[in-house]
Amino acid sequence: MTTTSTAHPPVVVSRNPADPSEVLAEAPAAGAFATVAAVERAHAAQPGWFRGGAAARAAALSAVAAAVEAAAGELAGLAVREVGKPLTEARAEVARTVAIWRYYAQAPYEPTGAVHEAAAGAGLLLTRRRPHGVAGLVTPWNFPFAIPSWKAAPALAAGNAVVLKPAPEATACAQRLTEIVRRALPDDVFTTVAGHAAEGHALVSAADVVSFTGSTATGATVVHTATARGVPVQAEMGGLNAAIVLPDADIERAAAHIAAAIAGYAGQKCTATSRVIAVGAALDPLREALAEALRAVPVGDPADEATVCGPLISEPARSRVENAWKGLRVLTGGTGRDRRPGWYASPTVAEDVPSDHPLLRDEVFGPVAALLPAADLDHAVSLTNSVRYGLVTSVHTAGLDAVLHGLDLLDTGMIRVNAPSTGVDFHLPFGGAKASGHGAREQGHAAVDFYTSSRTYTLTP
Repeated sequence: MTTTSTAHPPVVVSRNPADPSEVLAEAPAAGAFATVAAVERAHAAQPGWFRGGAAARAAALSAVAAAVEAAAGELAGLAVREVGKPLTEARAEVARTVAIWRYYAQAPYEPTGAVHEAAAGAGLLLTRRRPHGVAGLVTPWNFPFAIPSWKAAPALAAGNAVVLKPAPEATACAQRLTEIVRRALPDDVFTTVAGHAAEGHALVSAADVVSFTGSTATGATVVHTATARGVPVQAEMGGLNAAIVLPDADIERAAAHIAAAIAGYAGQKCTATSRVIAVGAALDPLREALAEALRAVPVGDPADEATVCGPLISEPARSRVENAWKGLRVLTGGTGRDRRPGWYASPTVAEDVPSDHPLLRDEVFGPVAALLPAADLDHAVSLTNSVRYGLVTSVHTAGLDAVLHGLDLLDTGMIRVNAPSTGVDFHLPFGGAKASGHGAREQGHAAVDFYTSSRTYTLTP
């Protein structure tokens, strides 16, 4: 196997984005050869893990859930410090992580196929699903416990071994999660490798099934590499999500939902709202209500329970956000940097944004959005669909007639009515259309199907 050299340092360093002087983790990058070696060890361990049976796999995943729950306070605090997640959201993520492991602990007992009658004569026809082997997981930093879990838990439940390559910014969280998971599993069934692009490339080049969450550019490379090898691959990538507000909506409630989806966790979610589309007479009242709601969002130390919008993950991330509103007419926000040591940016909404502006074409991944007018629902749908992304759209209205007309016309993978664009249900399929996603959906039963392949058996006397 050939590897591509990178300019990344041989050491992975993770810092507290609220106080960059604090180093949370400093670990040597695994390197491409060590990554492939981890996959080879996982290959050797996987058959025994699968043959151990449903009860053993279910018990192991239940044990992980219990251990995560027992360490909930510690894990939430670690997410606050390493990735700047506001404490309330960090607690919710850990609780969700517990629920994910418990949910998939029941998956080994689910039917894995069906029995069919023979077309003619005596015999038996069966379909069964079997694990691929080693699942290579490449995960981002913004949900350092939930995303690795909603990938690893179904893969393990189906009988695969797992090798995880987390984002460098979430190294400490990944190391702690690995300690918890490995205590419940046989050796080498779950392994984490620290590193950068070289390690990710090596993992995608060696695993039997690949799941990726991250940027659109990197995701395209992952898909190309895995597809060229003929292995199943799913990639969840960027979003440029719209919130459509109809004139009959509860404007104050819609503004509160949208403000939370713009500024929550400093907009560092693929499901964050980036475009607010006001239909007809909704524009003027929404403009005022949204500005007021955003100004009321608490910005500050993520360790403070009242904080909703904490720091950006890095200095380059903050610069990217500040450049996004530069030169635009700002409705609210867009203020200069404060005296805090972390990488903070104020929640911002801009108006009169040119259609070719990067804010309406590229994912910023920060607390900034554009307010756009639409003449009617058809126009709003057209604006929503005009970008290359298609992850999630939120629609705010008092009635269902217009929504039912518009829902089928939206080319996004998820649609949320009278709710923020952020927030997903881990027991339902998650994923986007167009440049937002590739391959099978994540979460729910769809995830278990992705980590398995179908076999057809013909039994004759």
